[in-house]
Amino acid sequence: MPPASRSAKTNGRRLFVDGDGRGPWARRWRDLKTLYADDLGGEGSLSEFQLGLVGTAATMRCELERLEGRLSVGEAIDTDMYGRIAGHYRRICETLGIERRQRDVTPSVADYVANAAADEEASAA
Repeated sequence: MPPASRSAKTNGRRLFVDGDGRGPWARRWRDLKTLYADDLGGEGSLSEFQLGLVGTAATMRCELERLEGRLSVGEAIDTDMYGRIAGHYRRICETLGIERRQRDVTPSVADYVANAAADEEASAA
């Protein structure tokens, strides 16, 4: 489909169908979307469907944070709505496979010995 026939959102000229994307909510949404995509290997490695789910997860998280902010100043919120949003958010994240994975940065014994031998040879030369 030629670019002139596609929406500005599809062409990447706009973030949202409505709204300019400059408010605090939109900035937080954009940050979360990038962070979630990075957790999954980067935006370039995701399908359009996965990118949509990442955007939806970011939306759900922003709304949860908005409700949590209201709670923090003593305002009443609809806790049923909060719980339903949290459940949807969890299921989307589960579908995407987003989970914290601890990286093992400890070198193996073989790597350590090889590096020590290389360092010893370099200092002897």
